[in-house]
Amino acid sequence: MVLRALQDLLAGIYDVPLAHDVYDYLVTDPDWLAGAECARTSEEQLLVARDGDEMAIALYLDPAVLARLAADDPLASLTPGNLADCWTALEGVSHFHYLAFHAGHDHEVSRLELETQAEIDKYVATLWLLRRQSPARFPLELHRILFGRTQLDPALSPDRAAIYRRASDYAARFCRRMERRLARPADAAFREMLAELRRFYRLGETRKLAHIERCA
Repeated sequence: MVLRALQDLLAGIYDVPLAHDVYDYLVTDPDWLAGAECARTSEEQLLVARDGDEMAIALYLDPAVLARLAADDPLASLTPGNLADCWTALEGVSHFHYLAFHAGHDHEVSRLELETQAEIDKYVATLWLLRRQSPARFPLELHRILFGRTQLDPALSPDRAAIYRRASDYAARFCRRMERRLARPADAAFREMLAELRRFYRLGETRKLAHIERCA
């Protein structure tokens, strides 16, 4: 199960085990989105509903994306052919896991915080997969591909587009600094960076952005 493997990957990197399985919250019927407030056509969408102190979460992923990932598993071999679908799935899993983790600790999560962490998660998880599959090679082109070639959905509202641009900018700065240390997995810098990643995951928006401004 690709989504569970991606969830386990993030949980292991950040040391944030979660009792909730992403498949228990997965929706793949696009008609289900029709009644959702502010729903839009998308391959991935996290839907959140609140009723007082109760919160309900659903993760929509396009069934075509899931079918392609099942046929060409990026956990076995990440290639240019399955990279885009892998990032779509990673973004959804990241959103779900991050929101569920922080909700379990009674922490509010902003849209900017959620999107910034998702961009970082895509970089970090992709790097982990590539290094696992080709230990001798560090993918220096990954930062450029993820942050330099991304195009926003033209259907996004100006406010939503501005959030995505800020999130991508903050994540790109954080990951560029991190890249120099993760390139050397055998030394102390790598261990320090992993510890920093885990602390960063637990921060709220204000402290996350302040950390990036200060350190990156």
